[in-house]
Amino acid sequence: MAARSAPSCHLRLEWVYGYRGHQCRNNLYYTAAKEIVYFVAGVGVVYSPREHRQKFYRGHSDDIISLALHPERVLVATGQVGKEPYICVWDSYTVQTVSVLKDVHTHGIACLAFDLDGQRLVSVGLDSKNAVCVWDWKRGRMLSMAPGHTDRIFDISWDLYQPNKLVSCGVKHIKFWSLCGNALTPKRGVFGKTGDLQTILCLACARDELTYSGALNGDIYVWKGINLIRTIQGAHTAGIFSMNACEEGFATGGRDGCIRLWDLTFKPITVIDLRETEQGYKGLSVRSVCWRGDHILVGTQDSEIFEIVVHERNKPFLIMQGHCEGELWALAVHPTKPLAVTGSDDRSVRIWSLVDHALIARCNMEEPIRCAAVNVDGIHLALGMKDGSFTVLRVRDMTEVVHIKDRKEAIHELKYSPDGTYLAVGCNDSSVDIYGVAQRYKKVGECAGSLSFITHLDWSSDSRYLQTNDGSGRRLLYRMPGGKEVTSKEEIKAVHWASWTCVSGLEVNGIWPKYSDTNDINSVDGNYVGQVLVTADDYGVVKLFRYPCLRKGAKFRKYIGHSAHVTNVRWSHDYQWVISIGGADHSVFQWKFIPERKLKDALHIAPQESLAESNSDESDSDLSDVPELDSEIEQETQLTYHRQVYKEDLPQLKEQCKEKQKSATSKRRERAPGNSIRLHFIHGYRGYDCRSNLFYTQIGEIVYHVAAVGVIYNRQQNTQRFYLGHDDDILCLAIHPLKDYVATGQVGRDPSIHVWDTETVKPLSILKGYHQYGVCAVDFSADGKRLASVGIDDSHTVVLWDWKKGEKLSVARGSKDKIFVVKMNPYVPDKLITAGIKHMKFWRRAGGGLIGRKGYIGTLGKNDTMMCAVYGWTEEMAFSGTSTGDVCIWRDIFLVKTVKAHDGPVFSMHALEKGFVTGGKDGVVALWDDSFERCLKTYAIKRADLAPGSKGLLLEDNPSIRAISLGHGHILVGTKNGEILEVDKSGPITLLVQGHMEGEVWGLATHPYLPICATVSDDKTLRIWDLSPSHCMLAVRKLKKGGRCCCFSPDGKALAVGLNDGSFLMANADTLEDLVSFHHRKDIISDIQFSPGSGKYLAVASHDNFIDIYNVVSSKRVGICKGATSYITHIDWDSRGKLLQVNTGAKEQLFFEAPRGKKQTIPSVEVEKISWASWTSVLGLCCEGIWPVIGEVTDVTASCLTSDKMVLATGDDLGFVKLFRYPAKGKFAKFKKYVAHSTHVTNVRWTYDDSMLVTLGGADMSLMVWTNEMESYREKKSCDSEESDIDSEEDGGYDSDVTRENEISYTIRALSTNIRPMLGVKPHLQQKEPSVDERQGVVRPPVSRAPPQPEKLQSNNVGKKKRPIEDLVLELAFGYRGRDCRNNVHYLNDGDDIIYHTASVGILHNVATGTQSFYQEHNDDILCLTVNQHPKFINIVATGQVGDSADMSATAPSVHIWDAVNKQTLSILRCSHSKGVCSVSFSATGKLLLSVGLDPEHTITIWRWQEGTRIACRAGHNQRIFVAEFRPDSDTQFVSVGIKHVKFWTLAGRALLSKKGLLSTLEDARMQTMLAVAFGTISGDVCVWKDHILCRVVARAHNGPVFAMYTTLRDGLIVTGGKERPSKEGGAVKLWDQELRRCRAFRLETGQGTDCVRSVCRGKGKILVGTRNAEIIEVGEKNAACNILVNGHVDGPIWGLATHPSRDFFLSAAEDGTVRLWDIADKKMLNKVNLGHAARTVCYSPEGDMVAIGMKNGEFIILLVSSLKIWGKKRDRRCAIHDIRFSPDSRYLAVGSSENSVDFYDLTLGPTLNRISYCKDIPSFVIQMDFSADSRHLQVSSGCYKRHVYEVPSGKHLVDHAAIDRITWATWTSIMGDEVMGIWSRHAEKADVTCACVSHSGISLVTGDDFGMVKLYDFPCPEKFAKHKRFLGHSPHVTNIRFTSGDRHVVSAGGDDCSLFVWKCVHMPH
Repeated sequence: MAARSAPSCHLRLEWVYGYRGHQCRNNLYYTAAKEIVYFVAGVGVVYSPREHRQKFYRGHSDDIISLALHPERVLVATGQVGKEPYICVWDSYTVQTVSVLKDVHTHGIACLAFDLDGQRLVSVGLDSKNAVCVWDWKRGRMLSMAPGHTDRIFDISWDLYQPNKLVSCGVKHIKFWSLCGNALTPKRGVFGKTGDLQTILCLACARDELTYSGALNGDIYVWKGINLIRTIQGAHTAGIFSMNACEEGFATGGRDGCIRLWDLTFKPITVIDLRETEQGYKGLSVRSVCWRGDHILVGTQDSEIFEIVVHERNKPFLIMQGHCEGELWALAVHPTKPLAVTGSDDRSVRIWSLVDHALIARCNMEEPIRCAAVNVDGIHLALGMKDGSFTVLRVRDMTEVVHIKDRKEAIHELKYSPDGTYLAVGCNDSSVDIYGVAQRYKKVGECAGSLSFITHLDWSSDSRYLQTNDGSGRRLLYRMPGGKEVTSKEEIKAVHWASWTCVSGLEVNGIWPKYSDTNDINSVDGNYVGQVLVTADDYGVVKLFRYPCLRKGAKFRKYIGHSAHVTNVRWSHDYQWVISIGGADHSVFQWKFIPERKLKDALHIAPQESLAESNSDESDSDLSDVPELDSEIEQETQLTYHRQVYKEDLPQLKEQCKEKQKSATSKRRERAPGNSIRLHFIHGYRGYDCRSNLFYTQIGEIVYHVAAVGVIYNRQQNTQRFYLGHDDDILCLAIHPLKDYVATGQVGRDPSIHVWDTETVKPLSILKGYHQYGVCAVDFSADGKRLASVGIDDSHTVVLWDWKKGEKLSVARGSKDKIFVVKMNPYVPDKLITAGIKHMKFWRRAGGGLIGRKGYIGTLGKNDTMMCAVYGWTEEMAFSGTSTGDVCIWRDIFLVKTVKAHDGPVFSMHALEKGFVTGGKDGVVALWDDSFERCLKTYAIKRADLAPGSKGLLLEDNPSIRAISLGHGHILVGTKNGEILEVDKSGPITLLVQGHMEGEVWGLATHPYLPICATVSDDKTLRIWDLSPSHCMLAVRKLKKGGRCCCFSPDGKALAVGLNDGSFLMANADTLEDLVSFHHRKDIISDIQFSPGSGKYLAVASHDNFIDIYNVVSSKRVGICKGATSYITHIDWDSRGKLLQVNTGAKEQLFFEAPRGKKQTIPSVEVEKISWASWTSVLGLCCEGIWPVIGEVTDVTASCLTSDKMVLATGDDLGFVKLFRYPAKGKFAKFKKYVAHSTHVTNVRWTYDDSMLVTLGGADMSLMVWTNEMESYREKKSCDSEESDIDSEEDGGYDSDVTRENEISYTIRALSTNIRPMLGVKPHLQQKEPSVDERQGVVRPPVSRAPPQPEKLQSNNVGKKKRPIEDLVLELAFGYRGRDCRNNVHYLNDGDDIIYHTASVGILHNVATGTQSFYQEHNDDILCLTVNQHPKFINIVATGQVGDSADMSATAPSVHIWDAVNKQTLSILRCSHSKGVCSVSFSATGKLLLSVGLDPEHTITIWRWQEGTRIACRAGHNQRIFVAEFRPDSDTQFVSVGIKHVKFWTLAGRALLSKKGLLSTLEDARMQTMLAVAFGTISGDVCVWKDHILCRVVARAHNGPVFAMYTTLRDGLIVTGGKERPSKEGGAVKLWDQELRRCRAFRLETGQGTDCVRSVCRGKGKILVGTRNAEIIEVGEKNAACNILVNGHVDGPIWGLATHPSRDFFLSAAEDGTVRLWDIADKKMLNKVNLGHAARTVCYSPEGDMVAIGMKNGEFIILLVSSLKIWGKKRDRRCAIHDIRFSPDSRYLAVGSSENSVDFYDLTLGPTLNRISYCKDIPSFVIQMDFSADSRHLQVSSGCYKRHVYEVPSGKHLVDHAAIDRITWATWTSIMGDEVMGIWSRHAEKADVTCACVSHSGISLVTGDDFGMVKLYDFPCPEKFAKHKRFLGHSPHVTNIRFTSGDRHVVSAGGDDCSLFVWKCVHMPH
């Protein structure tokens, strides 16, 4: 018996010897109270040197590895290792948890740091990406996260002098981070030439952007910004592990054992070498330093802590020591003194004083020590070694007595005999040797019975026996000293043992769990006096058991603190303490033993708070002293709420099934029916497995739930209103303190909690994301702001929410067993209780976690199951009702007393002003006074007490009460039987609502001419219900068996009922008395039907595959229908009563003749023509369309046809009721669907006049009544959802632009590939060819007398001193992204400026002057732009960009919010949208931002952009969404439009609810592809919507797609823009009135064939238009005049680029077939020429009077600049011309093509342009060409990464290197050649450098590449990977780049972005 309860004594941790110095650093600090904080194993330690006292923080469940101190130095943050590691922030003074941060990191938390004001905490994980995470730790909320680095990060720190900046360092890197919005963006530190790239171990930030860091080689690296500016060499001789900043400077500590102090500018102050001090030793390594005033703390690798006073720095004081690395196994206690001895693999043996808590002796041995023992007289100490030897020392002075080595393997255990004569030594080679102590340890015996290594030994009290345990778990006995094995049972029983340290044996059976054969208990030690046993195991747990404990699986108390293996545990000699030692954490824990008698005084040791329960007494055995669970509770715990298919899975399932069914949808499908149904009344209340779910609302209505519906019942009018937001069973309900809002929790894979308003029945907030399978309990806080919920996942997670914001505040694992209730403390919002099976827990919030303490029962009670709980009249008092009928009264966490309240469980309690009310299984409601002293009144729920005139009937007396609520002078009671009763205070009872009891309901029949129906259920009742206004149960009859079907006879007088045992009966329909019954079958009767007309026959179908036909009059069986292969599911008669239609479980549709039952075969075509009396069949052609796409996972269980044969209602396994138009031919018909039932809808029936539909829910036991609303009746009402499983293909329309935009795939820069099809080896990887001299072995003298090498490049500005270019600044961008974006041009500053974007820059363009300024923080293409309209946020712009996967790294898609005027980034939001962000929109208040992704689900996310927090996120649509916009007056409502889609969204808390746009009310409206909001469609119509219903279509608003719309907030006018051919009256831009009735069209005078408008915006009297052709045009509203503000190429790439030889003009030629002339000074396009073919290259003649253009079709043209007339043209090639050049003397024209050739033309021969020669044998296509200054050579770079030089005009290939080196070139645009080797980067595996240009001065070089970067180098740059500056802005692929004359500007041309960028050159000053 004793072993069944845990021991009542207790252990308290008193001291920990050790400090974790290995693999950790910076983990030792002074707190504000001058205490020292550090950690060891899994315990945080606060040590007070003054009082020599330790306090412990034990909130962690595994090894702590990181620690940070809050700037105020009271709070500490610690991080641990583990699978789900968490961070605890705790108070070093009280050692209580303040906050828990979890659910983000994996593996472990490597570093932590607080910011300057201590509000935020940064952590680094040990996962593969070394995630960096920033927390708002008080709220437990993660603010931002990003992948840290590919390799380990060792240290991280906030920059204390700059806000939002951090620095991290680690293996071979240092990174400088900035935090903006929710985005952490890193920049890698540049080591440059100043220092070697190496591992940085620690860092400290200082003023002026300086960062000091300690490196692996002992240098200190000093950084300014991100650049290394200097190094302090040899600061230490080895790695610097720790750096600590304080007011006076910095302290560093290294592996060399030195501490150095530095002043604030890092000048050395002093050095302290710890190795030289008296305590020091060789190899001392410093892991942590902390400098405070004149004290320095030092932590070492070998677990010591030194304190150094600066003045006496040669005398460090050793305040803590412990064992060093290596496992710690040896432990022995002194027999007479309070001493403990430990020995470890670090080869030291140490003696500790348990009284003084100090190390008193230490001795180093030769070998690792594995075990120790002290002789009884305390003189000798024996140590067993790892090498098989053992040594005996004198305890007094640690001198050696003897050293003996008889064995080869480790000695794992040795013990002296109690009389001191022998020493037994157990070895790993499975033998035990016995040595005589007095004979100088001569071997006197050997025990050899074991087959495995020896683990434990014990001597008997008389020293005559020895027992051993070995590794195989065997226990053996030997006689001493000889070593003979003892086997006789009697002899063994008689032995008394001196000590018990063995893990196997009868006395310790109970320490092993019941069903395990593990050997993970390492050590035990029995305390005979206190009758307790202490054990140590592999999981870091120390346990106390009663001793002896004989039965397996005994109860225990457990204590955590050690990290992994606890290797040994021992009682001290006087049993005052327990000593335990940790293997891997090499720490020694000293626990104080508190026996039972002292526990009473020691209530202050109330269980230690922790996340892992340290004082739990759970174990695996069944509690035999707890009574059997009550049957009802037993049933309830068996319920699982798991579904085969959750509603959340449907969209995916549909998609999967659609693939298979593509073919089926070709036929035109039937429209959905015109009728709809509305839920009218529900009979039922969920009481069988829920409690306290019934309340009065503010206005006295009653709110409760049944199935998936929240019901508000008005008892005066007997009507119900419904909350239908849930899609599965509701399991719990709580009411807001103000009684107006309700919270309900449901079943689901990711179940949600809805908070809704009982008046409007609208959701206010939907909470989800933290529970699984379902939510079983909810409760509001007293102030109504918070909500607590409990899930039904395995750990019954408890979550605390701020429900209005929809934010999770805290979360914790509740309990293994089911939790029934959660209650929040009405006085302290941070506290709550949960109660459940064997469980009562008191919680308080700590940041993101909850800390739970078990209720402390003491001797008062048993660990009962709690069914309900409430708080009392103070914050300490709580009351709970148990499963045995008691009420427990708690103060704080202690049980004070129990009161007997009910027979059987107390299911519900409610606190009143002056007392309590309880209800129980005994059917009694009891009122109590306010301390449960006396029961004031009881009410029994009996039939006799029903008030006269009460509706309905009470099924039985004293039903089990599951819910009680008080108000309005009544007591409201809910019962297990599904009844809701109102008890008047004076006694009478009124029945309000009732439903079936537990058990499935299947049988349903409607009366042939009255509004009543009958149901029969597995609860063994037959009930008649009134469907007319009285809505009540008219009659009930108990049956001996449950039933599955029933049917009224055609005259309504008889009622046939089929039962589950194969019998059926006929009853009088009025009295329900038996008329007749039969029992012919063994299996369930599944359907029963009277024949039509007189009802002569009765067909009875059963589950054993037969249908019996009975003659009603003669009561005889007249026929049997045979031939079905499976059970029968449905039967129907034809209207003549001659034919039966039958459905079976094998989906057969069969026909039988009545009355004999002969089987008939009827072709399917004929079935339709038969007139059926009823239709309940689900098979056949007429209802083929009712089977859903996912028919494999769900069945249609029931159907019923209206009497006018128009509408077929169906019910299915997923709880949907659907209406189809009959006949539903063809697969997947359209339908309307309704969710109210939770799982199976078992039956549906129309009433006799089709006015109502009655549906039955199987498992939810509810009977729902729906009213049928005809088409005409419904004009005014809002409509239901009209859905079908497959979108039809015939809708919509087609437009090339839309299709292209939908199919476009965006690449990000980093994944860009090369734009030219290059082949061969990249230049920087080619082997260099040796020169002629090298080949001949000539060694030239270093000083050559040869003439100097000529210039590489002809220099133009000869007179001036050459100045290198040091920077490029973006000055102009010609281009606008209109081809695939929309609504991205806006006015700012009252129309003075416009804002738009191209490539990756946002552009602010001044309308008057044309000057531009740029936002350049995006690192990839911008796809969308919006402007904040709220006056508070003036000029705030949001832009969204392309990105890679959503991993929060720098390449992830993001939205930037910035100030358009000063270009400051206000926030960056890294998104969960993979691929990119395609639409952004601000809400009405400007505080929220909506973003839409390009990921496959097209997710929609709502952000609070200023904080960077994501409020809500949800999949938008499976096809492309083009635009999503907030309604201009709302913060919660927005609309998304896209491919065949318009959805209306509402933000409720954190959830997004959507409604599809409904087209049904307009004739023939088809769902089209919607392109713009306000809204336009692909066919040019504009749809006008009210709420989510289409009310009007403005047909043909434009002739083509309507791409853009803009609503002016000022006057409500709407601008639309579309694709249209200009005509007299029509135009691509139209201005409409508010109702879209009248409009005015504007023509854009662009000269294009069709105008395609992509963006419209309206300012003061002007309309701003962005077009597909990259123009931005301003249209005046009055005079319709067009002013083109921005021009650009329409299609790219722009391949050709040429700058004028003397003026600031340049030419560009592009794929769009135009050549355009641009003026840099005037910032505009001067001219454009349409060539009719794509142009590839363009070039000015040296004088600038001619232009040559090369075309894609192989033609080239020469124009005269003055007149733009063609001077000549020629086509000698079929493929594209890639480069074209005039020679410097204007004589030759060289034309290079992709046909691997260069043609020469002599221009002096006139415009005939005959080819004079060409260059042969070019190995690949030509890329660039350059003439030499003397026009005699041409260099060509080709597509195989080679550069060739040819003679002009002969075309001869020049190969002599020396000759080539002497050529001076006129221009240099080649990307190949030794002179430009340095431009090829390391990262160019896939992507190439595409273009280059050397400045006219000949000393600078710019390049463009496939990543979209422009880079600036010095020329020449022959070294590989030359240094450069990079400039971002272009999208992937820069196609060409040129210097303008005088090197004033660089022009770069873009490939993907069709943009031209003009960069201003910044020259270095003289």
